[in-house]
Amino acid sequence: MRVGGLASGIDTESIIKDYMRGHRIRVDRLAQDKQILEWQQEDLREINTLLRSFRDTASDMRFSYIYKCKSASSTDTSVVTAMASSKAANGKYEVTVHRLAEGASKGSQVELADESDTDGYTKTLSAQFGLAGNISFELEGAKGTKVFNLNADTDTIYQVESMINSADLGIKASYDNEQNRFFLSTETIGSNQKIAVLSDAGNFLSDGVGDGSGNTLGLQLRTGDTYTGQDALIDFGDVTGMTSSTNSIMVNGIALELKATGAGTVSVANDTGAVFDAIIGFIDQYNTTVKAISDKYYEERFADYPPLTDEQREQLTDTQIEQWEEKARSGLLRRDSILSEIMSDMRSTMAGVVPGLSDAYDALSEIGITTTNDYWDQQLVINEDNLREAIEKDPEGIMKLFTNSSENDGEIGIAKKLYQDIYKGMTNIMDRAGMEADYSLVDDSFIGKEVADIDDRLERWEYRLQQIEDRYYRQFTAMEKAIQQLNAQSAWLMQQFGQHNQ
Repeated sequence: MRVGGLASGIDTESIIKDYMRGHRIRVDRLAQDKQILEWQQEDLREINTLLRSFRDTASDMRFSYIYKCKSASSTDTSVVTAMASSKAANGKYEVTVHRLAEGASKGSQVELADESDTDGYTKTLSAQFGLAGNISFELEGAKGTKVFNLNADTDTIYQVESMINSADLGIKASYDNEQNRFFLSTETIGSNQKIAVLSDAGNFLSDGVGDGSGNTLGLQLRTGDTYTGQDALIDFGDVTGMTSSTNSIMVNGIALELKATGAGTVSVANDTGAVFDAIIGFIDQYNTTVKAISDKYYEERFADYPPLTDEQREQLTDTQIEQWEEKARSGLLRRDSILSEIMSDMRSTMAGVVPGLSDAYDALSEIGITTTNDYWDQQLVINEDNLREAIEKDPEGIMKLFTNSSENDGEIGIAKKLYQDIYKGMTNIMDRAGMEADYSLVDDSFIGKEVADIDDRLERWEYRLQQIEDRYYRQFTAMEKAIQQLNAQSAWLMQQFGQHNQ
């Protein structure tokens, strides 16, 4: 702690603070330069995020599957529904469902005794069914076999259910307390699913007849017999007798979902709507991206609004600070060369011609997508009727326009060329501003190095200012000591004169 002015009565603290304000002008300017660089870095990284999202869309548009979308319909959706992949061949296919895939299931043929007593407590197997002693049976499912041992005097029907389910045999057990019936079923469907009671000495689950009358739970299970599910059986066109362990079948690129036995016709055709939507979405995202870049490129710069210093912030309200910084941050990328190059490359690609496509569309303008009259506006305008007509007329030509491959960069498709433009722009931005999700401790980008350099200079200046401030305090302290000595001498002289006068 420093306490000044005790001898002189001078406000030493204020004087030194005023002295230091002049020395801090250089430091404040460096801090403002650093803030501007950091704001530029944030703005560039935001643009890179937009470009990254658009790059992903352009990446998808480079591949043919986008333009080979198929649609499938069924004349009887209660029997079969269909979805077509890009591999499906156009045409009509007769589908006859002879049998659905099913699992095996067995349930109590009669209502069982209530599992709860009048007080609502769950009965033991002994109390519910009149059994006594130990109960043992061996159960087999698609995943394996297991022997179960129960005690009728302590175990309940719910424990039977839990033990079977936790055994992971591929068999699910459940007890319906509303209907008082017990059920066993396979977990999935198909002929490879099964339920078998290999042994059951007490006829708890099964018996020797298998009609449900000779075992405790009333299940139609014969001891030693295996009960399996069944596969689906269909005819597809002239291919008969096709089977599947599920009711979802992929045939010739068509995904069939079987609903019931019967017949229906499945039709496959080009899905022009999906291609149309993909292109519309691609162009809309292009317009959004280039507008965001263009807005930053032309944004007005307010040179009279530099970043606020800490001292200036203390004198303003939060609202005033927000309004000031809105202008201070404006136009930091105005006329930026990287943004100019990105916009120019993308505009050139979208407005250009793809040579070598004499048998197909070779420009977006031929399919109803044109640029605005204002070159720097960057926006594309879509004539949806012309675009839809072009897709229906020549879907293969549309695909080539966007995806054409060539050793000559000038002849590659628009989506592929645009992907290269975006990648190039993103690389240039990263060289300038780095990546926001950079896990390295050192930012090697141009702005990152500039900020690091300013940090070093600020550190040196802060050390120098501390030395200057200490020097001022030492000087004022020396002055205070001198005044204190003069005051002491003056007091002594006054004392001496007083004694002499006496």
